[in-house]
Amino acid sequence: MTEMPDAAPSPFLKKLPLIAIIVVAILGAYFLRDYLTFEALAENREALLAFRDANYFLTVLVFIAAYVVIVAFSLPGATVATLTGGFLFATFPGALFNMTAATIGATAIFLAARWGFGESLGKKIETSEGTVKKIKDGIDENQWSMLFLIRLVPAVPFFLANLIPSFLEVPLHRFVISTFLGIIPGSVVYTSVGAGLGEVFARGETPNLGIIFEPQIIFPIIGLCVLAALPILINAIRGKKGL
Repeated sequence: MTEMPDAAPSPFLKKLPLIAIIVVAILGAYFLRDYLTFEALAENREALLAFRDANYFLTVLVFIAAYVVIVAFSLPGATVATLTGGFLFATFPGALFNMTAATIGATAIFLAARWGFGESLGKKIETSEGTVKKIKDGIDENQWSMLFLIRLVPAVPFFLANLIPSFLEVPLHRFVISTFLGIIPGSVVYTSVGAGLGEVFARGETPNLGIIFEPQIIFPIIGLCVLAALPILINAIRGKKGL
């Protein structure tokens, strides 16, 4: 008896994970905006520290899980979560926990978007002609550089940096590696700010979240951006000279 081939998922089912992310993101922006805030962290800091001291490994697991959910569903409070990682676990291993959770959450968005739209859109672009195809070919030739660039440039929203690669048929391993390594500078900076929140709370102040744009921080990041963009520039020059 001949076995029937498995039916392909319907277009709606393929889009369902991304639709769920969008719906939860909208609901979260409305219902959670007053809970995932710096003020909420300040009010609950003593309870959080007491729970951490009594249940360190459970706190790590709960924190990473909560951070993954915040990133995966684009909920408000990602910056506060990063600060909390530093506040609870110091710059290290806090930065490692933050980077791990952010990468897992970003990968969830990437896979949902690629499964829902990215595969079909990528095939259409690949078989097309004209400017759009040339742009995609240019990105394909410099995928590593482009992926690191969109992670290193602070002006690129994190959610957008997760979506763009899903539409360009970027391999999963490249996305994961470039995300984890590319967010190191920003994660370390904000985690270190979180690690100093004890003194900030004692003074009744708020943390300086614009620190990443201060010269001693932004100039090294710009240097990393230049290094990431260098292969793109070299390839462009070679292409113009026909080398």
